Amino acid sequence: MNEPSTAQVAIARPTLAAVARLAGVSNSTASLAFSGTGPVSESTRERVLAAAKELNYAGPDPRARSLRRGRSGIVGVVMEERVRDAFRDPIKIALLDGITEEIGAIDAGLLILTDAGETAQRIEDAPMDAVVLIGCSPRLDESVATLRQRGIPLVAIEGDPADGVPTIGQDNREATRMAAQHLYDLGHRDVAVVTLSLTRDRARGALTPDRIRAGSSTTAMDRLAGAHDVFPAAGGRVTRGSFVEEGRIAGRELLTDASRRPTAIIAQSDLLAAGVIRAAEELGLEVPGDVSVVGFDGVRVDGLWPYDLTTLVQPAVDKGRAAGRAVVEMLEGGEPHPSTFTSVFHRGNTTAAPRGR
Repeated sequence: MNEPSTAQVAIARPTLAAVARLAGVSNSTASLAFSGTGPVSESTRERVLAAAKELNYAGPDPRARSLRRGRSGIVGVVMEERVRDAFRDPIKIALLDGITEEIGAIDAGLLILTDAGETAQRIEDAPMDAVVLIGCSPRLDESVATLRQRGIPLVAIEGDPADGVPTIGQDNREATRMAAQHLYDLGHRDVAVVTLSLTRDRARGALTPDRIRAGSSTTAMDRLAGAHDVFPAAGGRVTRGSFVEEGRIAGRELLTDASRRPTAIIAQSDLLAAGVIRAAEELGLEVPGDVSVVGFDGVRVDGLWPYDLTTLVQPAVDKGRAAGRAVVEMLEGGEPHPSTFTSVFHRGNTTAAPRGR
């Protein structure tokens, strides 16, 4: 028996995933090419649309079988950063890919929003059937209040949004405690922390008791608590977010003065850790000889070779899939299931015993 042709399969059941495969892009990129809300180049958008035309796929269908009549066929994803900045973060891309894989079952598309209102569509009035909140945002509570007022089903990835909002969790505190214990066992006692943004204004500066008391980002605060479980007096620097340049700025602040230089730094993301390593190199310091560096995420960071970063590897795509499944369950009238994921410690070559031990 002859195998069915591509055209026959496409006519039988054209899907966004099939379009993405034909165009050679990820599911999330294909979805954003239709919605126009992500930093997708014109050439990539044209390639996606050409693949869709070849497969007879008209885009996310608001009349898809899993959606009740009158729905938009759109799932919103609320992020804290500017859209282009978010797409420089491998974790955000992995989360979007996971979400898109699952909502493809109801043929829904993605709409990317920012809690700062940067996009043309706003949280207050964008047409959406459900929303996934990325919980690193210090403004998460404001987004929850707005969307609840609109009666839109919500799922949060990390964070502590509100009662009744299903959350896809991550063991941020325990994972960071594991990394901190690794440094302690190596003999480090003077350790600093480079954090994600803690507050709504995303101000950069020293990690002070006042900043900690004002902290409203659950992810950053949980990771900080894990470091403080092992090093209660650890200070450090607060950044504006998970960017290599922010890590470099924080690293220079912590490492320039030899009289108060820590022997190890715990960075709350791999991108921040890469920036700290870059700062150490600029100052003529050796990693890990002069300073050990730990990250969090387990992503590939361009330009980090020959370093194999010691980090906590989180299953970002699986977290995105779990959020996507929760959305589908809610839209089909079911009960979503919260879940918590565990990070895996990876020892690379960026940590060692402090000099003299």
